[in-house]
Amino acid sequence: MNTVIRADNLLKVYAGQRVVDGITLEIRRGECFGLLGPNGAGKTTTLRLLLGLISPDGGEISLLGHAVPGDAREARLQVGVVPQMDNLDPDFTVTENLMVYGRYFGMSNAAIEARLPELLEFSNLTHKRDAKVPTLSGGMKRRLTLARALVNDPDVIFLDEPTTGLDPQARHMIWQRLRELTARGKTLVLTTHFMDEAERLCHRLAVKDNGRIISQGSPRELIAGNIEPEVVEVYGEQAAIWAKQHAARHAERFEVSGESVFCYVKDAHPLLRELQQHPELSYVHRPANMEDVFLKLTGREMRE
Repeated sequence: MNTVIRADNLLKVYAGQRVVDGITLEIRRGECFGLLGPNGAGKTTTLRLLLGLISPDGGEISLLGHAVPGDAREARLQVGVVPQMDNLDPDFTVTENLMVYGRYFGMSNAAIEARLPELLEFSNLTHKRDAKVPTLSGGMKRRLTLARALVNDPDVIFLDEPTTGLDPQARHMIWQRLRELTARGKTLVLTTHFMDEAERLCHRLAVKDNGRIISQGSPRELIAGNIEPEVVEVYGEQAAIWAKQHAARHAERFEVSGESVFCYVKDAHPLLRELQQHPELSYVHRPANMEDVFLKLTGREMRE
């Protein structure tokens, strides 16, 4: 079975608002699939629907061949979950947190203990196996939460913003571990606000806004299909004034945001020659990325 998660015309309404509005998804075995969107786009609600934790108001869901939410309990025996916020038991040690969680899946103590060396090595916590949770760093807690999600050797792992609040070193370690999981054939469903994380990890992405999927594909496909290939970011107190006079002549499209101007171009050379005549301005020339796509599709305004 190549398709492990399928959602058809999924609908969820809260207080008259369509938080999930007719979305259709097909997630394949062994891929990392990302859900992107601004705050309030319905990402976490979508995960809860796919897990069978809440019931849809319309549409159908299949998780690992089980109809959800009807057979959600059976499906979740093969699923691991990394929630947004760590909910580890502070009274227990690293090992005890793993033991207790394994029992929720009906695993025997012997079966859980057999899994412990691999889980502790995977999360780089072997040296902390007897440490209480409050003594762990934020990165260690996040790695323990990931290890806990793997205690039942799941086929599918849901990760809701798994690296929020981590320093760069901890983020990169989590990324490495997630790549190892997909290399083993595990399926990951990921939400994140870090566009570089989505671009690095995800085989395919769905961008959500106002409850709907507005674009879907691989990171490379989304960049090629939605944005010009090169970006020149211009900075300085005079950047907005410069943009009114010159940007339209040298860029296919540009956006002014505070003291920054984002110029989207197919060929940056004419624009770069123009900027050399303005030493009062600073600029960065780079290829387009997923953050450019995200901001074009969902806008630059703040979401509360």
